[in-house]
Amino acid sequence: MAEKTVYIETYGCQMNFADSEVVGSILGNAGYTVSDTIGEADFVLINTCAIRDNAEQRIRKRVRELKASQSRRPQLRIGILGCMAERLQSQLMVEEENVSFVVGPDSYRKLPEILQQVAKGRKMAETELSTTETYADIEPVRMGGNGISAYISIMRGCQNYCAYCVVPYTRGRERSRDPETIVAEAKALYHNGYKEVTLLGQNVNSYNFNGVGFPELMAMVAEVSPRMRVRFATSHPKDLSDSLLQTMAAHDNICRCVHLPVQSGSNRMLKLMNRHYTAEWYLDRIDAIKRYVPDCSITTDVIAGFCTETEEDHQATLEMFRRVRYDYAYMFKFSMRPDTYAAKHLQDDIPDEIKTRRLEEIIALQGQIALENNRLEIGKEYEVLVEGPSHRSDAQYFGRNSQNKVLVFDRHDVQPGQYVKVRVTDCTAATLKGELIQ
Repeated sequence: MAEKTVYIETYGCQMNFADSEVVGSILGNAGYTVSDTIGEADFVLINTCAIRDNAEQRIRKRVRELKASQSRRPQLRIGILGCMAERLQSQLMVEEENVSFVVGPDSYRKLPEILQQVAKGRKMAETELSTTETYADIEPVRMGGNGISAYISIMRGCQNYCAYCVVPYTRGRERSRDPETIVAEAKALYHNGYKEVTLLGQNVNSYNFNGVGFPELMAMVAEVSPRMRVRFATSHPKDLSDSLLQTMAAHDNICRCVHLPVQSGSNRMLKLMNRHYTAEWYLDRIDAIKRYVPDCSITTDVIAGFCTETEEDHQATLEMFRRVRYDYAYMFKFSMRPDTYAAKHLQDDIPDEIKTRRLEEIIALQGQIALENNRLEIGKEYEVLVEGPSHRSDAQYFGRNSQNKVLVFDRHDVQPGQYVKVRVTDCTAATLKGELIQ
C-alpha cells in the first residue's frame, strides 16, 4: 500500500478527543501518516458529537465546506466517526453525498481496512456497538496537546438513560478497562514528561473491574507519582461516594475539583429526566464534598427549559445555584434529541423565548456567583501548573491550580510544565490574576 495521509478533526467532549488519539494510534500502526494539518491529506476523519442539534449542524456545515477541497483533489475522502455516525449511520452518506464512510465509536479497529476499501471508491458504514470493546491495549497517540496534560479513558458507554440524553444509544452499554492498563498508561505518560492526567468516563463513579471500584483506581493512579496531578470527569450524583471523597482527601495530588452535573434543582424535573436522585440527595453530596475536601471547587451542568418545566421548577434551579455556589457551570437550553425517552414520550413544549430567558437568568446568576467566589481568592497562594502563554498577551503565562481555576501571571523565568507558586491579586468571573512568588 502506498503511504496515505490522514487528518483528524475532533468535536465535542473530552471523550471524543481521547478517542481521536486511539484512532491516530490504530492508523499509525497500520502505516498511515497522521497529519496535524489538512494539507494534502488523502482522508479527513471528523470525530463527531451528537449531544445537541447545534453540534450536528456545525459538523454538517464543515462537511459541506470540505466540498471545495474535494473539487480540487477528487481523491480526498471524508469520513464521519463517533456519536453522530452511530446515530445516523448510513443515512448520513445519503444526506451528505460527499461523505464516503461512517464509523461508530466501537469500530475503530476496522478503520485501516475501511480506508483501503474507500480508496477504491466504495462507500462503507460500520456502526455495530460492542459490549466489550475498551481499546485497553491501544496506546493513544497524543495529538495536538500541550505535552503537559493528557486524558486517559477508563471506561466506555453509559446505561443511565437520562431522558434527554443520546449517549447510551451512540456509545453502548457501560464497560470498564482493566485497572492495570490504566495505571500503565499513567506511568508511561509520567515518564514521558506529562504532569497531569484526567481519567474519563460518562460516569466515572460507576467504574468497576473485577471488584476494583473508582476510589481504588484513583488511589492507584495517584500513587504513580506525587508530582503528577490526577483529575476525573464526569461524576453522577447518584454514585458519588464518601469513599471517593476520602481518597481525594488522602492524596494531595488528586485535584480539588468535582464536576457534579445537577441538570435541574426541581425534584419533579429530576424524576422526569430519569436522574435517579433528588435535590435533597444532591445537596447531601455537596455537603459531603465540603466536609471531606473543604478546599474543593464544584462545577456543574444544567438544562434550561426541559419538557413541561414550570416557572416554579426554574426557580428551584436558581435556588440550587444560590445554595451550592458553583465555581463554573455548563449551561444549555434543552435540545430534543431523536431516539431518547424524551423524544418518544414527552413534548418539547417550552417556547424558545422562555427557554432563552430562563437560560439567561441562570447565566447571569452564575456569573455573579463566580465573580464573588473568585474575589474570595484574592490574597491566597496556589501551586500552579504552567500550561503556556496567555491568550491575551505573550508577556504572561497561564496555568491552573488544583481547583482547576485559571491563573494568569507575568512570565518571568518559568517554562510550561513547571509548578510555580502564585499569589492571587485580582480576578474576573472567569480568571484569577496573580503574581509569581519568588
